[in-house]
Amino acid sequence: MSLTATAEQTEQHGEPEHVDVLIIGAGISGLGAAHRLREQFPERSLLILESQDSHGGTWWTHRFPGARSDSDLFTYGYRHKPWRGPSVAAGGAIREYLDEVVEEDELADRIRYHHEVTALRWSSDDARWTAEVTRRDTGEQLAITASFLWMCQGYYNHEEPYIPEWPGTERYEGVMVHPQTWPDDLDHTGKRVLIIGSGATAATLVPAMAKTAEHVTMLQRSPSYWFPNPTVHELSTQLEPLDLPPEWTHEILRRAYTVQLDWLATVGKEDPDQLHAFLLDAIMPLLPEGTDIEKHFTPAYRPWQQRIAFVPDGDFFEAMRDGKASVETDKIEEFTATGVRLASGEEIEADIVVTATGFNLSVFGDIPFAVDGEAVDFSQRVTWRGTMISGVPNMAYAFGYFRHSWTLRVDLITDLVTRIQQHMAERGARIVVPELRSEDADMPLLPWSDLDNFNPGYVQRSQDRLFKQGDREPWTHMHEYSHDRAVLPEADLDDGLQYR
Repeated sequence: MSLTATAEQTEQHGEPEHVDVLIIGAGISGLGAAHRLREQFPERSLLILESQDSHGGTWWTHRFPGARSDSDLFTYGYRHKPWRGPSVAAGGAIREYLDEVVEEDELADRIRYHHEVTALRWSSDDARWTAEVTRRDTGEQLAITASFLWMCQGYYNHEEPYIPEWPGTERYEGVMVHPQTWPDDLDHTGKRVLIIGSGATAATLVPAMAKTAEHVTMLQRSPSYWFPNPTVHELSTQLEPLDLPPEWTHEILRRAYTVQLDWLATVGKEDPDQLHAFLLDAIMPLLPEGTDIEKHFTPAYRPWQQRIAFVPDGDFFEAMRDGKASVETDKIEEFTATGVRLASGEEIEADIVVTATGFNLSVFGDIPFAVDGEAVDFSQRVTWRGTMISGVPNMAYAFGYFRHSWTLRVDLITDLVTRIQQHMAERGARIVVPELRSEDADMPLLPWSDLDNFNPGYVQRSQDRLFKQGDREPWTHMHEYSHDRAVLPEADLDDGLQYR
């Protein structure tokens, strides 16, 4: 599959620049994919296209106060690069970690920033993809071709966050901001802040803004589950005097956190009442006296049907105990000039309203795809092991976990995709494409996500646009890490994949 044409050679003939592998996105997924390719196929050319002005993905675009990981860094960090530091880190520390990855893997000259892909076209005759690209900094239009395409752009729209429509927002005279588009010059010191939403972003914003705001109110339509995990794992404290090599400490803590997440996922599925009681028992001692736990902290859904909000050292509840933050559970009736009026009739006055209301899922960056001149409707396609899409040749995608750390699956996917590419080389194949087998002719097409299993708002809003899954292997996805880490390394690369 390796092609030897370089950018200089193709430019001399007036042809598009060509690479063996084109990666879309220079975030945690794209950099992980590039590392594995450099390690496994050092002779192959690769290029990463990134629409932002630097790498990091979420950790570059999210600049709101207190932005931090809501997963431990020992499992969120890459398998190949030990994380050094506390298990929960701020966005700046994670960007520094990714900076080191770029430097160590010599990726700087393989990343093109400001390059927004506007269309992707596959030609079976040429056995290659053509990416139509717009330079966001200059407006230049160009094309780049590739033998293999790896979509690592993430799963939500960075440019258009989800903001519900509320009556009267035009009357509000204060500042309204969404965390995805946080202005650099917003000063909340001494201000009354209203944060709408109770997910991971709100769990981060509340304690961060409460440090200097007059008061922060978190308004939620319904309660979420919370878990006050320690910033420093007790094992880390025990291991520190042993002066172990960093990779040893990393692996030990990685396994410890994996066991914890496995337990949460397993109990959440098999005995949700037990996990419900465990999570409430964990926060009760941290709440201010007199808190209405039933109203504000008892969700109507089962644990793990939505992501648990992890709060390091319970800092969210500390802000509540100090009187700097409070929680309201109600629906918004309307916005007023000075804040919002709730369905109960109560009014909350606010100088700043933060709409931490979530995001919109993006299907492969919302980039139009075409295969041999026909537009691809992903809502009618089926996933192959959560890694490739039926009928779409030479294309893999990176999608992590919602319950476990995202990068745990990215590591598994990079292994699987490089195995597929090695398998292609051994067979002398230029094309690999997932195709339903004869026994799959009557297979029901199931939704991308089983809402009984995982049902946050951003998933429910996007089900009709996302690709499907089947009721059997290899056409399923959304498994837990405990399943994938056993199945994906042994996956049959001829089962559901056709080579040409």
